[in-house]
Amino acid sequence: MSLPGHAKETAVEMLVRRLSAGIVEGALAPGVRLDEQSLAERFEVSRTPVREALAQLAAQGLVERRPHRGVVVAGLSMERLLHLFELMTELEGVCARLAALRMTDAERAALAADHLAARALAEAEDSERYADANRLFHLAIYDGAHNPELVGTTRDVRNRLAPFRRAQFQVHGRPSASWREHDAVAQAILARDGEAASAAMRAHIEKVKDAYRAFAHLDGLPDRAPS
Repeated sequence: MSLPGHAKETAVEMLVRRLSAGIVEGALAPGVRLDEQSLAERFEVSRTPVREALAQLAAQGLVERRPHRGVVVAGLSMERLLHLFELMTELEGVCARLAALRMTDAERAALAADHLAARALAEAEDSERYADANRLFHLAIYDGAHNPELVGTTRDVRNRLAPFRRAQFQVHGRPSASWREHDAVAQAILARDGEAASAAMRAHIEKVKDAYRAFAHLDGLPDRAPS
């Protein structure tokens, strides 16, 4: 299905758009091998545009070439991953605090309704659909902070961490635990308690990091980035 605004895009542009979205949104996890022939068959193109698209993605740091494996979705060093989680914790804490103070009544009602609807997905361990609901929950809080500069920065960091955040939902029981953590954030926002909302969100992001560590079997990953 063609999308508005992409009618004239080349095969390379289409591939870069689709693959980069898959990487950023977490559908293509770090370490996944991107085989030229398989991608050509999947997107019904020749291998030439696939090769060119992978070269562009490599230049962006989204994929990398590894000996004996070919092109794979790039990961992050543990140090950089910890730095990003540390930054994400601070940014989301600020967003939650400001959202508690600045969200309109309509925004609060929408947040409460969407949060309640996500409960069934969490209880059913529907990791894919809950991951989408989880993303929308966080984006609603960013927007509710009503600070465009903060929103832009937070979204950018979230995009860099998106594959790692989405992977957490492969841990059994994580969707339900995540929903309960969201509930603490949501209740604080609805009560207009900025400090409680910030504390609950910061605790939530720490749990996200722990869940990813469990998923990736990174038992040696420290709690904080090196100073």
